[in-house]
Amino acid sequence: MKNHLFIRTTALLFVVFLSNGIAAQTMDNLLETYSKGAKEERLYLHYNQAAYAAGDTVWFKAYLMTELYPSEWSKTIYIDWLDEAGNLLLHTAAPVLEASASGQFLVPEAYSGTTITVKAYTRWMLNFDTSFLYQIKLQILGKNPSPVVVKKERATQVQFLPEGGDLIAGLKTKIAFKATNGSGQPSNISGTVYNGKGAVVQSFGATHNGMGAFFLTPEAGATYTAKWTDERGQKHTTALPAVKASGVSITLLVQGSRRTVILQRSAATPFSNVLVVGTMHQTKVFSTSADLSTNTSATKIIPTHLLPTGILTITVFDADNKPLAERISFVKNETYSFAPQLSVVRYGLNKRAKNIWELQLPDSLETNLSISVTDAALGADSSENIYSHLLLTSDLKGSVYKPAQYFLNNSDSIDQQLDLVMMTNGWRRFNWMAIAAQKSPQIEFAPDTSYLHFSGKIYGVQPGRLTNEDLIAIFKPKDSAATQMLVVPITINGTFSRSDFIFFDTLDVFYQFNQGSLLSNSSVRFMEDRFKGLSKELLSFPSSATPFFDTSGSFYQRTLSAQRREAKEFFSAKMLSNVTVQAKTKSRLEELDKQYASGLFSGADDYQFDFTDDKTAYSATTIFQYLQGRVAGLRIYTSGPNTTLQWHGGSPSVYLDEMPVEMTTLSTISMADIAYVKVFRPPWMGGFGGSAGAIAVYTKKGGDSKSTSKGLPNSTIVGYSLVKEFYSPNYDTFDARHEQRDLRTTLYWNPYVITSPNNNKVRLTFFNNDTT
Repeated sequence: MKNHLFIRTTALLFVVFLSNGIAAQTMDNLLETYSKGAKEERLYLHYNQAAYAAGDTVWFKAYLMTELYPSEWSKTIYIDWLDEAGNLLLHTAAPVLEASASGQFLVPEAYSGTTITVKAYTRWMLNFDTSFLYQIKLQILGKNPSPVVVKKERATQVQFLPEGGDLIAGLKTKIAFKATNGSGQPSNISGTVYNGKGAVVQSFGATHNGMGAFFLTPEAGATYTAKWTDERGQKHTTALPAVKASGVSITLLVQGSRRTVILQRSAATPFSNVLVVGTMHQTKVFSTSADLSTNTSATKIIPTHLLPTGILTITVFDADNKPLAERISFVKNETYSFAPQLSVVRYGLNKRAKNIWELQLPDSLETNLSISVTDAALGADSSENIYSHLLLTSDLKGSVYKPAQYFLNNSDSIDQQLDLVMMTNGWRRFNWMAIAAQKSPQIEFAPDTSYLHFSGKIYGVQPGRLTNEDLIAIFKPKDSAATQMLVVPITINGTFSRSDFIFFDTLDVFYQFNQGSLLSNSSVRFMEDRFKGLSKELLSFPSSATPFFDTSGSFYQRTLSAQRREAKEFFSAKMLSNVTVQAKTKSRLEELDKQYASGLFSGADDYQFDFTDDKTAYSATTIFQYLQGRVAGLRIYTSGPNTTLQWHGGSPSVYLDEMPVEMTTLSTISMADIAYVKVFRPPWMGGFGGSAGAIAVYTKKGGDSKSTSKGLPNSTIVGYSLVKEFYSPNYDTFDARHEQRDLRTTLYWNPYVITSPNNNKVRLTFFNNDTT
């Protein structure tokens, strides 16, 4: 069972050591101003299992955070599903509830790729560096695994990165390095550093996942070159970064719950006082000054036990707020996890046996969890999890190999390995030079601070004509005859909005204005606020590295998927063999309905009358006289030229060729011009006059009398992506689906498990499959 847990934190703890001087105050103000306008958001998606086959459904739960807290900012999460070539398979939109969202994606039956890329983001996240958007490649198990094609790999690459940012003449500096092979995986290299005279000055070798470090005291004007050998025995030569004549260096020692910062300046450096600022999630957690006027070095001790878990950035500034050196360090305090208690109420040891588990959460927490129970033989991807993403990799540029390994425990060895990750991955959520220049981020995308709702704008009408105007809309869901009517006021600038009308999937909307003359000169665009998805440039994923999948049980899952497809095909064939399909000729009324009725007027619960073959129709002088006594419950009163209608306590609406008209208009229509009549039983919400039924009269087409209208203008609008329910069989009850073989790989999936101090127990009930 995967316990991917998401916790509401209760406090952000700040540690302030010393903050003085004009420079400190200026930087504080600049950082605070910048942070208010550039709050970062981070996303993580939890999936029901680690790998999928064609035809499988990917179930997901998205978690959204702002800084250290569950986000209360964006209300919509967008997810793009891409094939191996970067083509968009599906763009989905999910509403945020309790800082999270859920949904599903169906892997196409004909999909032949080995991965699907998932990109998730909020509209607000697009204003900043898009390399921080959530992105992952899901493993897709093909029907028949393709033989491995050996491609010519790119050469192994290595980066040499001085601590603090620069090599400075005369200052002993720690240089970290990171080597990756042509597939983007770690490469264990070893080598030697030579100076410009060809003398050996240092040797080095990778100690963890292609990373390592060594010390070097560079000389002024000197150049350095590394000659190294990769794990395949190939030799390479790489130049080290250039040596600067002057500057300030920073050396960081990781010592349990504290950090020791050692500052040094070169003899040629004119700086006297520097400011050291520590930030986490764009918020200052400490600042202190150091006097380097009399001494060329200074040491600062930073306790970190009160800080939240995450990346601590330590930056050194001069008096003009110019950054001189920077170092990041990971603070790992036990503030991000808790230990739930799991007890088994009932063991299910056989096929299709019932399991009852009980999960108890600490009574001091409010939690929002997603829980997946999978077949044990499937295995799990342990290379990444919610901790490693939200706390580590979402704040780093570049890839981190199997980041979840750094959260296995708090041993000194893991802490030292994690510090190598800090030294070899760039972190630039914001640019200090831009902050010092008081340059705010360019905001192109407004945040979705409200849910997607029915809205739009009218074009082609002068604003002066929009006073006291309403849009009258009728909504018809896809694959349903049900309708709903809404009256929406139009503002003077032509916009309209109903924030209380939130919908899923697609709707057909039929509309008109209370001043019908606007229709001839205007056009309406609906749901302009709905984000259509990333541009083609942003959809393309920058990394060509081969993804790493450490899931076991791929063969087992591929076998189950193949059996599931065979069972599905067999069951479908069996059902078809027992069904005799006979052609059915449409009745005359069905043909008329297809010919004349459209949209909301087609189908529905109604009376139908064929005037093309009813000779008695011509004996009536008006349509109302014809209908007298033919529709149960419909009362028609005629007094001279005036006619009134009553049905179930209301007055039915009347339409001529699907356009609302007055009853006097229908009274003047010649019976010889009428082809078809429908009388809709109440309640009928397809019209603008209420729910007391309706009478729709259609005039003949192609004869002496033609239809006077094409019906109401309409459009199709798209809301949130439809969220389906995860199917989990209940073998304690009868269901025809139980006849099929149960080859499920996910036995239980619940994206929303909400607990509170007063309700902190969760019971999980599920049944085994047929292969347990």
